[in-house]
Amino acid sequence: MSYGLLTDFYQLTMAAGYFEAGKARERATFELFIRKLPWNRNFVLVAGLPQIAEYLLNLSFSKEEIDYLRGLPQFEHTHPGFFDMLAELRFTGDLFAVPEGTPMFGGEPMLTVRAPLIEAQIAETYLLSMIGFQSMIATKAARVVKAALGRQVVEFGTRRAHSPEAGVLAGRAGYIGGCAGTSNAAAGMRFDVPVFGTTAHSWIMAFPHERDSFEQLQRLLGESTVYLIDSYDTLEGARRAAALGRPLWGVRLDSGNLTELAPAVRKILDDAGLTDAKIMATGDLNEYKIHELIAARAPIDMFGVGTELSTSADAPSLGVVYKLVELESEESGRRYTFKLSEDKATLPGAKQVFRFADHDVLGRSTECLGCTGVERSPAEALLRPVMLGGKLIEPLPSTNEARHHAADCLAMLPAPCHSLFESHAWRVELSSELKSLTERVQQEAS
Repeated sequence: MSYGLLTDFYQLTMAAGYFEAGKARERATFELFIRKLPWNRNFVLVAGLPQIAEYLLNLSFSKEEIDYLRGLPQFEHTHPGFFDMLAELRFTGDLFAVPEGTPMFGGEPMLTVRAPLIEAQIAETYLLSMIGFQSMIATKAARVVKAALGRQVVEFGTRRAHSPEAGVLAGRAGYIGGCAGTSNAAAGMRFDVPVFGTTAHSWIMAFPHERDSFEQLQRLLGESTVYLIDSYDTLEGARRAAALGRPLWGVRLDSGNLTELAPAVRKILDDAGLTDAKIMATGDLNEYKIHELIAARAPIDMFGVGTELSTSADAPSLGVVYKLVELESEESGRRYTFKLSEDKATLPGAKQVFRFADHDVLGRSTECLGCTGVERSPAEALLRPVMLGGKLIEPLPSTNEARHHAADCLAMLPAPCHSLFESHAWRVELSSELKSLTERVQQEAS
């Protein structure tokens, strides 16, 4: 893929304007962050970094794309040299990012891009879309998994995702957020995510009798057999599954009052000697319904969560933004940039996020707050180099490694951050150097 046109059109008209204004060689620093968390989220789990790196490594414009742009009326007066520049364009800048699976909070940069102005500007749309979507799904997954209290959760939402490719990425992001796996076969192959599946009701209905469908499934899958038992009569389906005995993994409940049905099905299985057979529950589940089922002590071993997870239905978007914070040229040196817009103000200068045990400090990228443990308790600088000079400096962690990192980071957050029902603000302070820079730049601007 050339990736060139996977951007908002105004990025390209601005690029043409920068080119004709002689600003193409100026070096820009952009930061990607969330202004504020959704009202029902206490953190956001960052995901999507490998796809960002792939995009930047392959950013280019094909001849067909450039010919298309030449023919648009908005470029009628554009100098031909701009299109020649697009034909040669590659990303030559630097990318800094927090590791995938890191919980972040409002105002904290997840990514920093330092590159020639046109390269950094064109990349905005793709970066926002990819990080925003995967982080949204990974965060939802973390909440659902937390509600399950150790029972496995599988991402089942591809059929309700906003596109087939969104389904693939939701499977990946859900796994990073703590899901045991996904129903999406492509996500399994591309990202080494465990895949799970049972049968649809159409399988049951395709046979003259429910027992026939069960027998055929058992011959096909052996120990991986999961019987879908609610097509006709749930308890009778459970009895038919129990009568067939081993081999099987268990049964799936997809409808009805799970609080009442799960104990009844458990008893049927246990009475048949199938005490190791498991019960999976599906059907419009989310973290709140799972919380209720766990509180009612429903004997459910695994949850399949689809629509609510793959669309993050209660928080279906993240307010991620991508803002210019520095601009540097040979003629005028470095200039710090910022916004004073009401409710959309930004802070000038490239930054670093320093994570302490109980709070974060947002400082300048040149600082090293608490890194040696001398000034305060030890801190971790979260933004790390990923690409320098347009090249990946080392292979990125695998999806499985990102998942483990997320689990470790989430375990370190205090319990209130994991609440499903109450807001908890993790403390984020500004360093004295960043405060001083902000005051100075604002005074100069005024």
